Amino acid sequence: MNTKDILLELRTKKGLSQDELAEKVFVTRQAVSRWENGETVPNTETLKLLSRLFDVSINTLLGEPRKLRCQCCGMPLEDAILSRDADGALNEDYCQWCYAGGTYTYSNMDDLINVCVGHMVTPEFTEAQARAYMQELLPTLDYWKRFEELSDGGEFEAFKKQLIDEINALHIEGMPHLEKLNALVGRDVNLAYRLPNGSCVQFLNDQTTYLGNQLESEFGGERCFGVLANMDFILICTYGAKGSDPELVLYKKR
Repeated sequence: MNTKDILLELRTKKGLSQDELAEKVFVTRQAVSRWENGETVPNTETLKLLSRLFDVSINTLLGEPRKLRCQCCGMPLEDAILSRDADGALNEDYCQWCYAGGTYTYSNMDDLINVCVGHMVTPEFTEAQARAYMQELLPTLDYWKRFEELSDGGEFEAFKKQLIDEINALHIEGMPHLEKLNALVGRDVNLAYRLPNGSCVQFLNDQTTYLGNQLESEFGGERCFGVLANMDFILICTYGAKGSDPELVLYKKR
């Protein structure tokens, strides 16, 4: 699709007239009309406003002229998994797992490779092949090439270590010692827990990136412990295969 068609479709879906859209992005109705007729395209600053308004990337607004790839892990990107800056704006350089709210979540290339390889192995693509592929790819990506410039000097790793210590200090019966926290997007781990009154509640935001891990229960069986945390809370639960029958063990504000 061309920009003119994309803007018309997005405006229509949002139920806005040309006048209303013009007011929201500080242009005239005539300017909007010219965009939708294909006579002109919005300038860079207006594209940023349109991106925020419609919650789509500038790349999408322009008809996807670029094939986006996360500059930390190499994953192909689409709007649904784009990261966000601290101000909530979409960031077209990273996925939600590698960058969240202005923070880079990986500072060790080997840790990232270990996480990625677990999702890449298939009968046709062995662990060794996946690991070799990632070891070759990552050094070519912008984040790792500019790591000294972009890294936070270990602050985020120190925060993760603090969280791990706090979680282990809870001494949850049957839960193994926690050693690592990985980036997890809310929609993938936002389980609904049943309350005593029979209602179900979810504690997470589907679009937010959290830190967490899955641990096999020391009691044996198929149930696992799930750990999730951020600056505001620690959540520990148990669940069966594929997140079935979740039970909340602890929810603690920090």
